[in-house]
Amino acid sequence: MIQVIKEKFREYNLEIDDTQAEQFAKFYDMLIEKNKVMNLTAITEFDEVLLKHFIDSVSIENILKKYNLLDSVSHEKDYNILDLGTGAGFPGIPLKIYYSNINITLLDSLNKRVGFLNEVIDALKLSNAKAIHGRAEDFARDKDHREKYDLVVSRAVANASTLSEYCLPYVKVGGYFIAYKSKDSDDEIKESKNAIKKLGGNLEEVYKFDIEDNGRSFMIIKKEVPTPNLYPRKAGTPSKKPL
Repeated sequence: MIQVIKEKFREYNLEIDDTQAEQFAKFYDMLIEKNKVMNLTAITEFDEVLLKHFIDSVSIENILKKYNLLDSVSHEKDYNILDLGTGAGFPGIPLKIYYSNINITLLDSLNKRVGFLNEVIDALKLSNAKAIHGRAEDFARDKDHREKYDLVVSRAVANASTLSEYCLPYVKVGGYFIAYKSKDSDDEIKESKNAIKKLGGNLEEVYKFDIEDNGRSFMIIKKEVPTPNLYPRKAGTPSKKPL
């Protein structure tokens, strides 16, 4: 399994060592075992998890290179990343395995998932990583989290406007929010531009790519000015009434 993982990553110009491959293998085993008693993922076949969860999560490297962020993410020990709505740990756990120096926080609203992710963090011996339980709208009001992150990422299934309201309050001015979206998200991304501007961001680019037959895109937003204190609105409002 270790060599299979390394070779598949290499196909996408992503290099990992044996230790990292072992961590991915252990994460897969834990994911599948826990999935028997908790709904974590509909994707369970090893080859599919490898492509659609692990490699998909780490494919952000192309964007980090393009925006001159890769050196910071790879080498700065105080580079802070938030994975909002992490679910079963994507993209956060693969990112932490791949970029060992980062500080990463995984935020999810379901306590059982957070418990599982902290088990994974302990089992894989991932330092400077933690999973926390709470709603995005609430933690964004906390001075320890608001505008404290260099990079916020999310693969959460949400409208682009809603997701921007959840995520941009956490991003430092000058930092980035990068959303993992499907390839056919053009309309919702276009409709989110007004919301992004209200929240202090600027949509820099929509970057499209393929992982085998799976069309993907990244929505790349730079935080240009502080998010007004009005946002995020109270819990539930961003999803019910997108900006």
